[in-house]
Amino acid sequence: MGLAPGQKLGPYEIQTPLGAGGMGEVYSARDSRLERKVAIKVLPQGLATDGDRLQRFEHEARMLSTLNHPNLLAIYDVGAQDGLYYLVSELLEGSTLRDLLRNGPLGVRKATEYGLEIAKGLAAAHEKGVVHRDLKPENIFVIHDGRLKILDFGLAKLAVPGSENTPGITMTVQTVPGVVLGTVGYMSPEQVRGLPTDGRSDLFAFGAILYEMLSGKRAFQGTTPADTMSAILKEDPPELTETGRQIPPALESIVRHCLEKNPQRRFQSAQDLSFSLEELSHSSGSSIALTTPAARNQRGLWSLLAAIAVLAVGAAGFFAWQHTSRAVKPSFHQLTFQRGRVLQWMRRTATEPWP
Repeated sequence: MGLAPGQKLGPYEIQTPLGAGGMGEVYSARDSRLERKVAIKVLPQGLATDGDRLQRFEHEARMLSTLNHPNLLAIYDVGAQDGLYYLVSELLEGSTLRDLLRNGPLGVRKATEYGLEIAKGLAAAHEKGVVHRDLKPENIFVIHDGRLKILDFGLAKLAVPGSENTPGITMTVQTVPGVVLGTVGYMSPEQVRGLPTDGRSDLFAFGAILYEMLSGKRAFQGTTPADTMSAILKEDPPELTETGRQIPPALESIVRHCLEKNPQRRFQSAQDLSFSLEELSHSSGSSIALTTPAARNQRGLWSLLAAIAVLAVGAAGFFAWQHTSRAVKPSFHQLTFQRGRVLQWMRRTATEPWP
């Protein structure tokens, strides 16, 4: 049963429902102590008696409390009242990335910018030993000012800091071999197989999301969940160039690098991925920006004008040379009928009296 407007959880007064998911219901609320709006995630009463769900909920609270980054949801508080367990976070206004993708693919520049923000958020989480394990467009929120926030670390695990390439040690949530955790279509091959995961699994999901932002289509999607899992294990998504969009080769290479089946062949850290995207933005920002037909036409027009200018300058130089060569054409006049050098004759005649 949902909470009614005006109902209180500790110092928080419920205002309106915002949504619901597998991990609970979300409401906007007012913090009476600090006089600010917040979001409250409540674990439903019927699930609070489920030891595993409660354990995962508490785990999410601990994970989020260790993170502090502009691209990660900020956690303020956690509490319990009358059998209800709740998590308090910043209230975001905007829409999920999934909502945006329903309108089709994003522009190359915008997809690159969003990808960089997601990569930076993941890098900050991985640095703290937190692996998301359920990264998908529904868990990425685009605020009205354009910034991105990664949500819902409910399936995250705490890995050993500094050991991102080895199976992590879990706290409160144990990864049981053979148990699949995540969302079909964005899970890494190792997740599909129920194997231990690390930060590189998040990078595979990132690659699937970036592919979808650029193409407007999911990287892996079958008729059934089993078909989708099989595609993740055995198939590669179609080339981005097949979409007919102008995708920079370097950007497509980054997507492919993230979607490698073998974790050893992917980026080995979100920090490396972030550096690659940032370098791409700085070194080829103009090529990313000029992807619309109007921009390409404008670039072609400037190239044509430059070529015409070069030809004009060349032609002017040629005609000037021709004119100059005709103007200074030498003429010859006979000075004497005597034999000998001209200079000798001039010295001799200089000493002779004028006639």
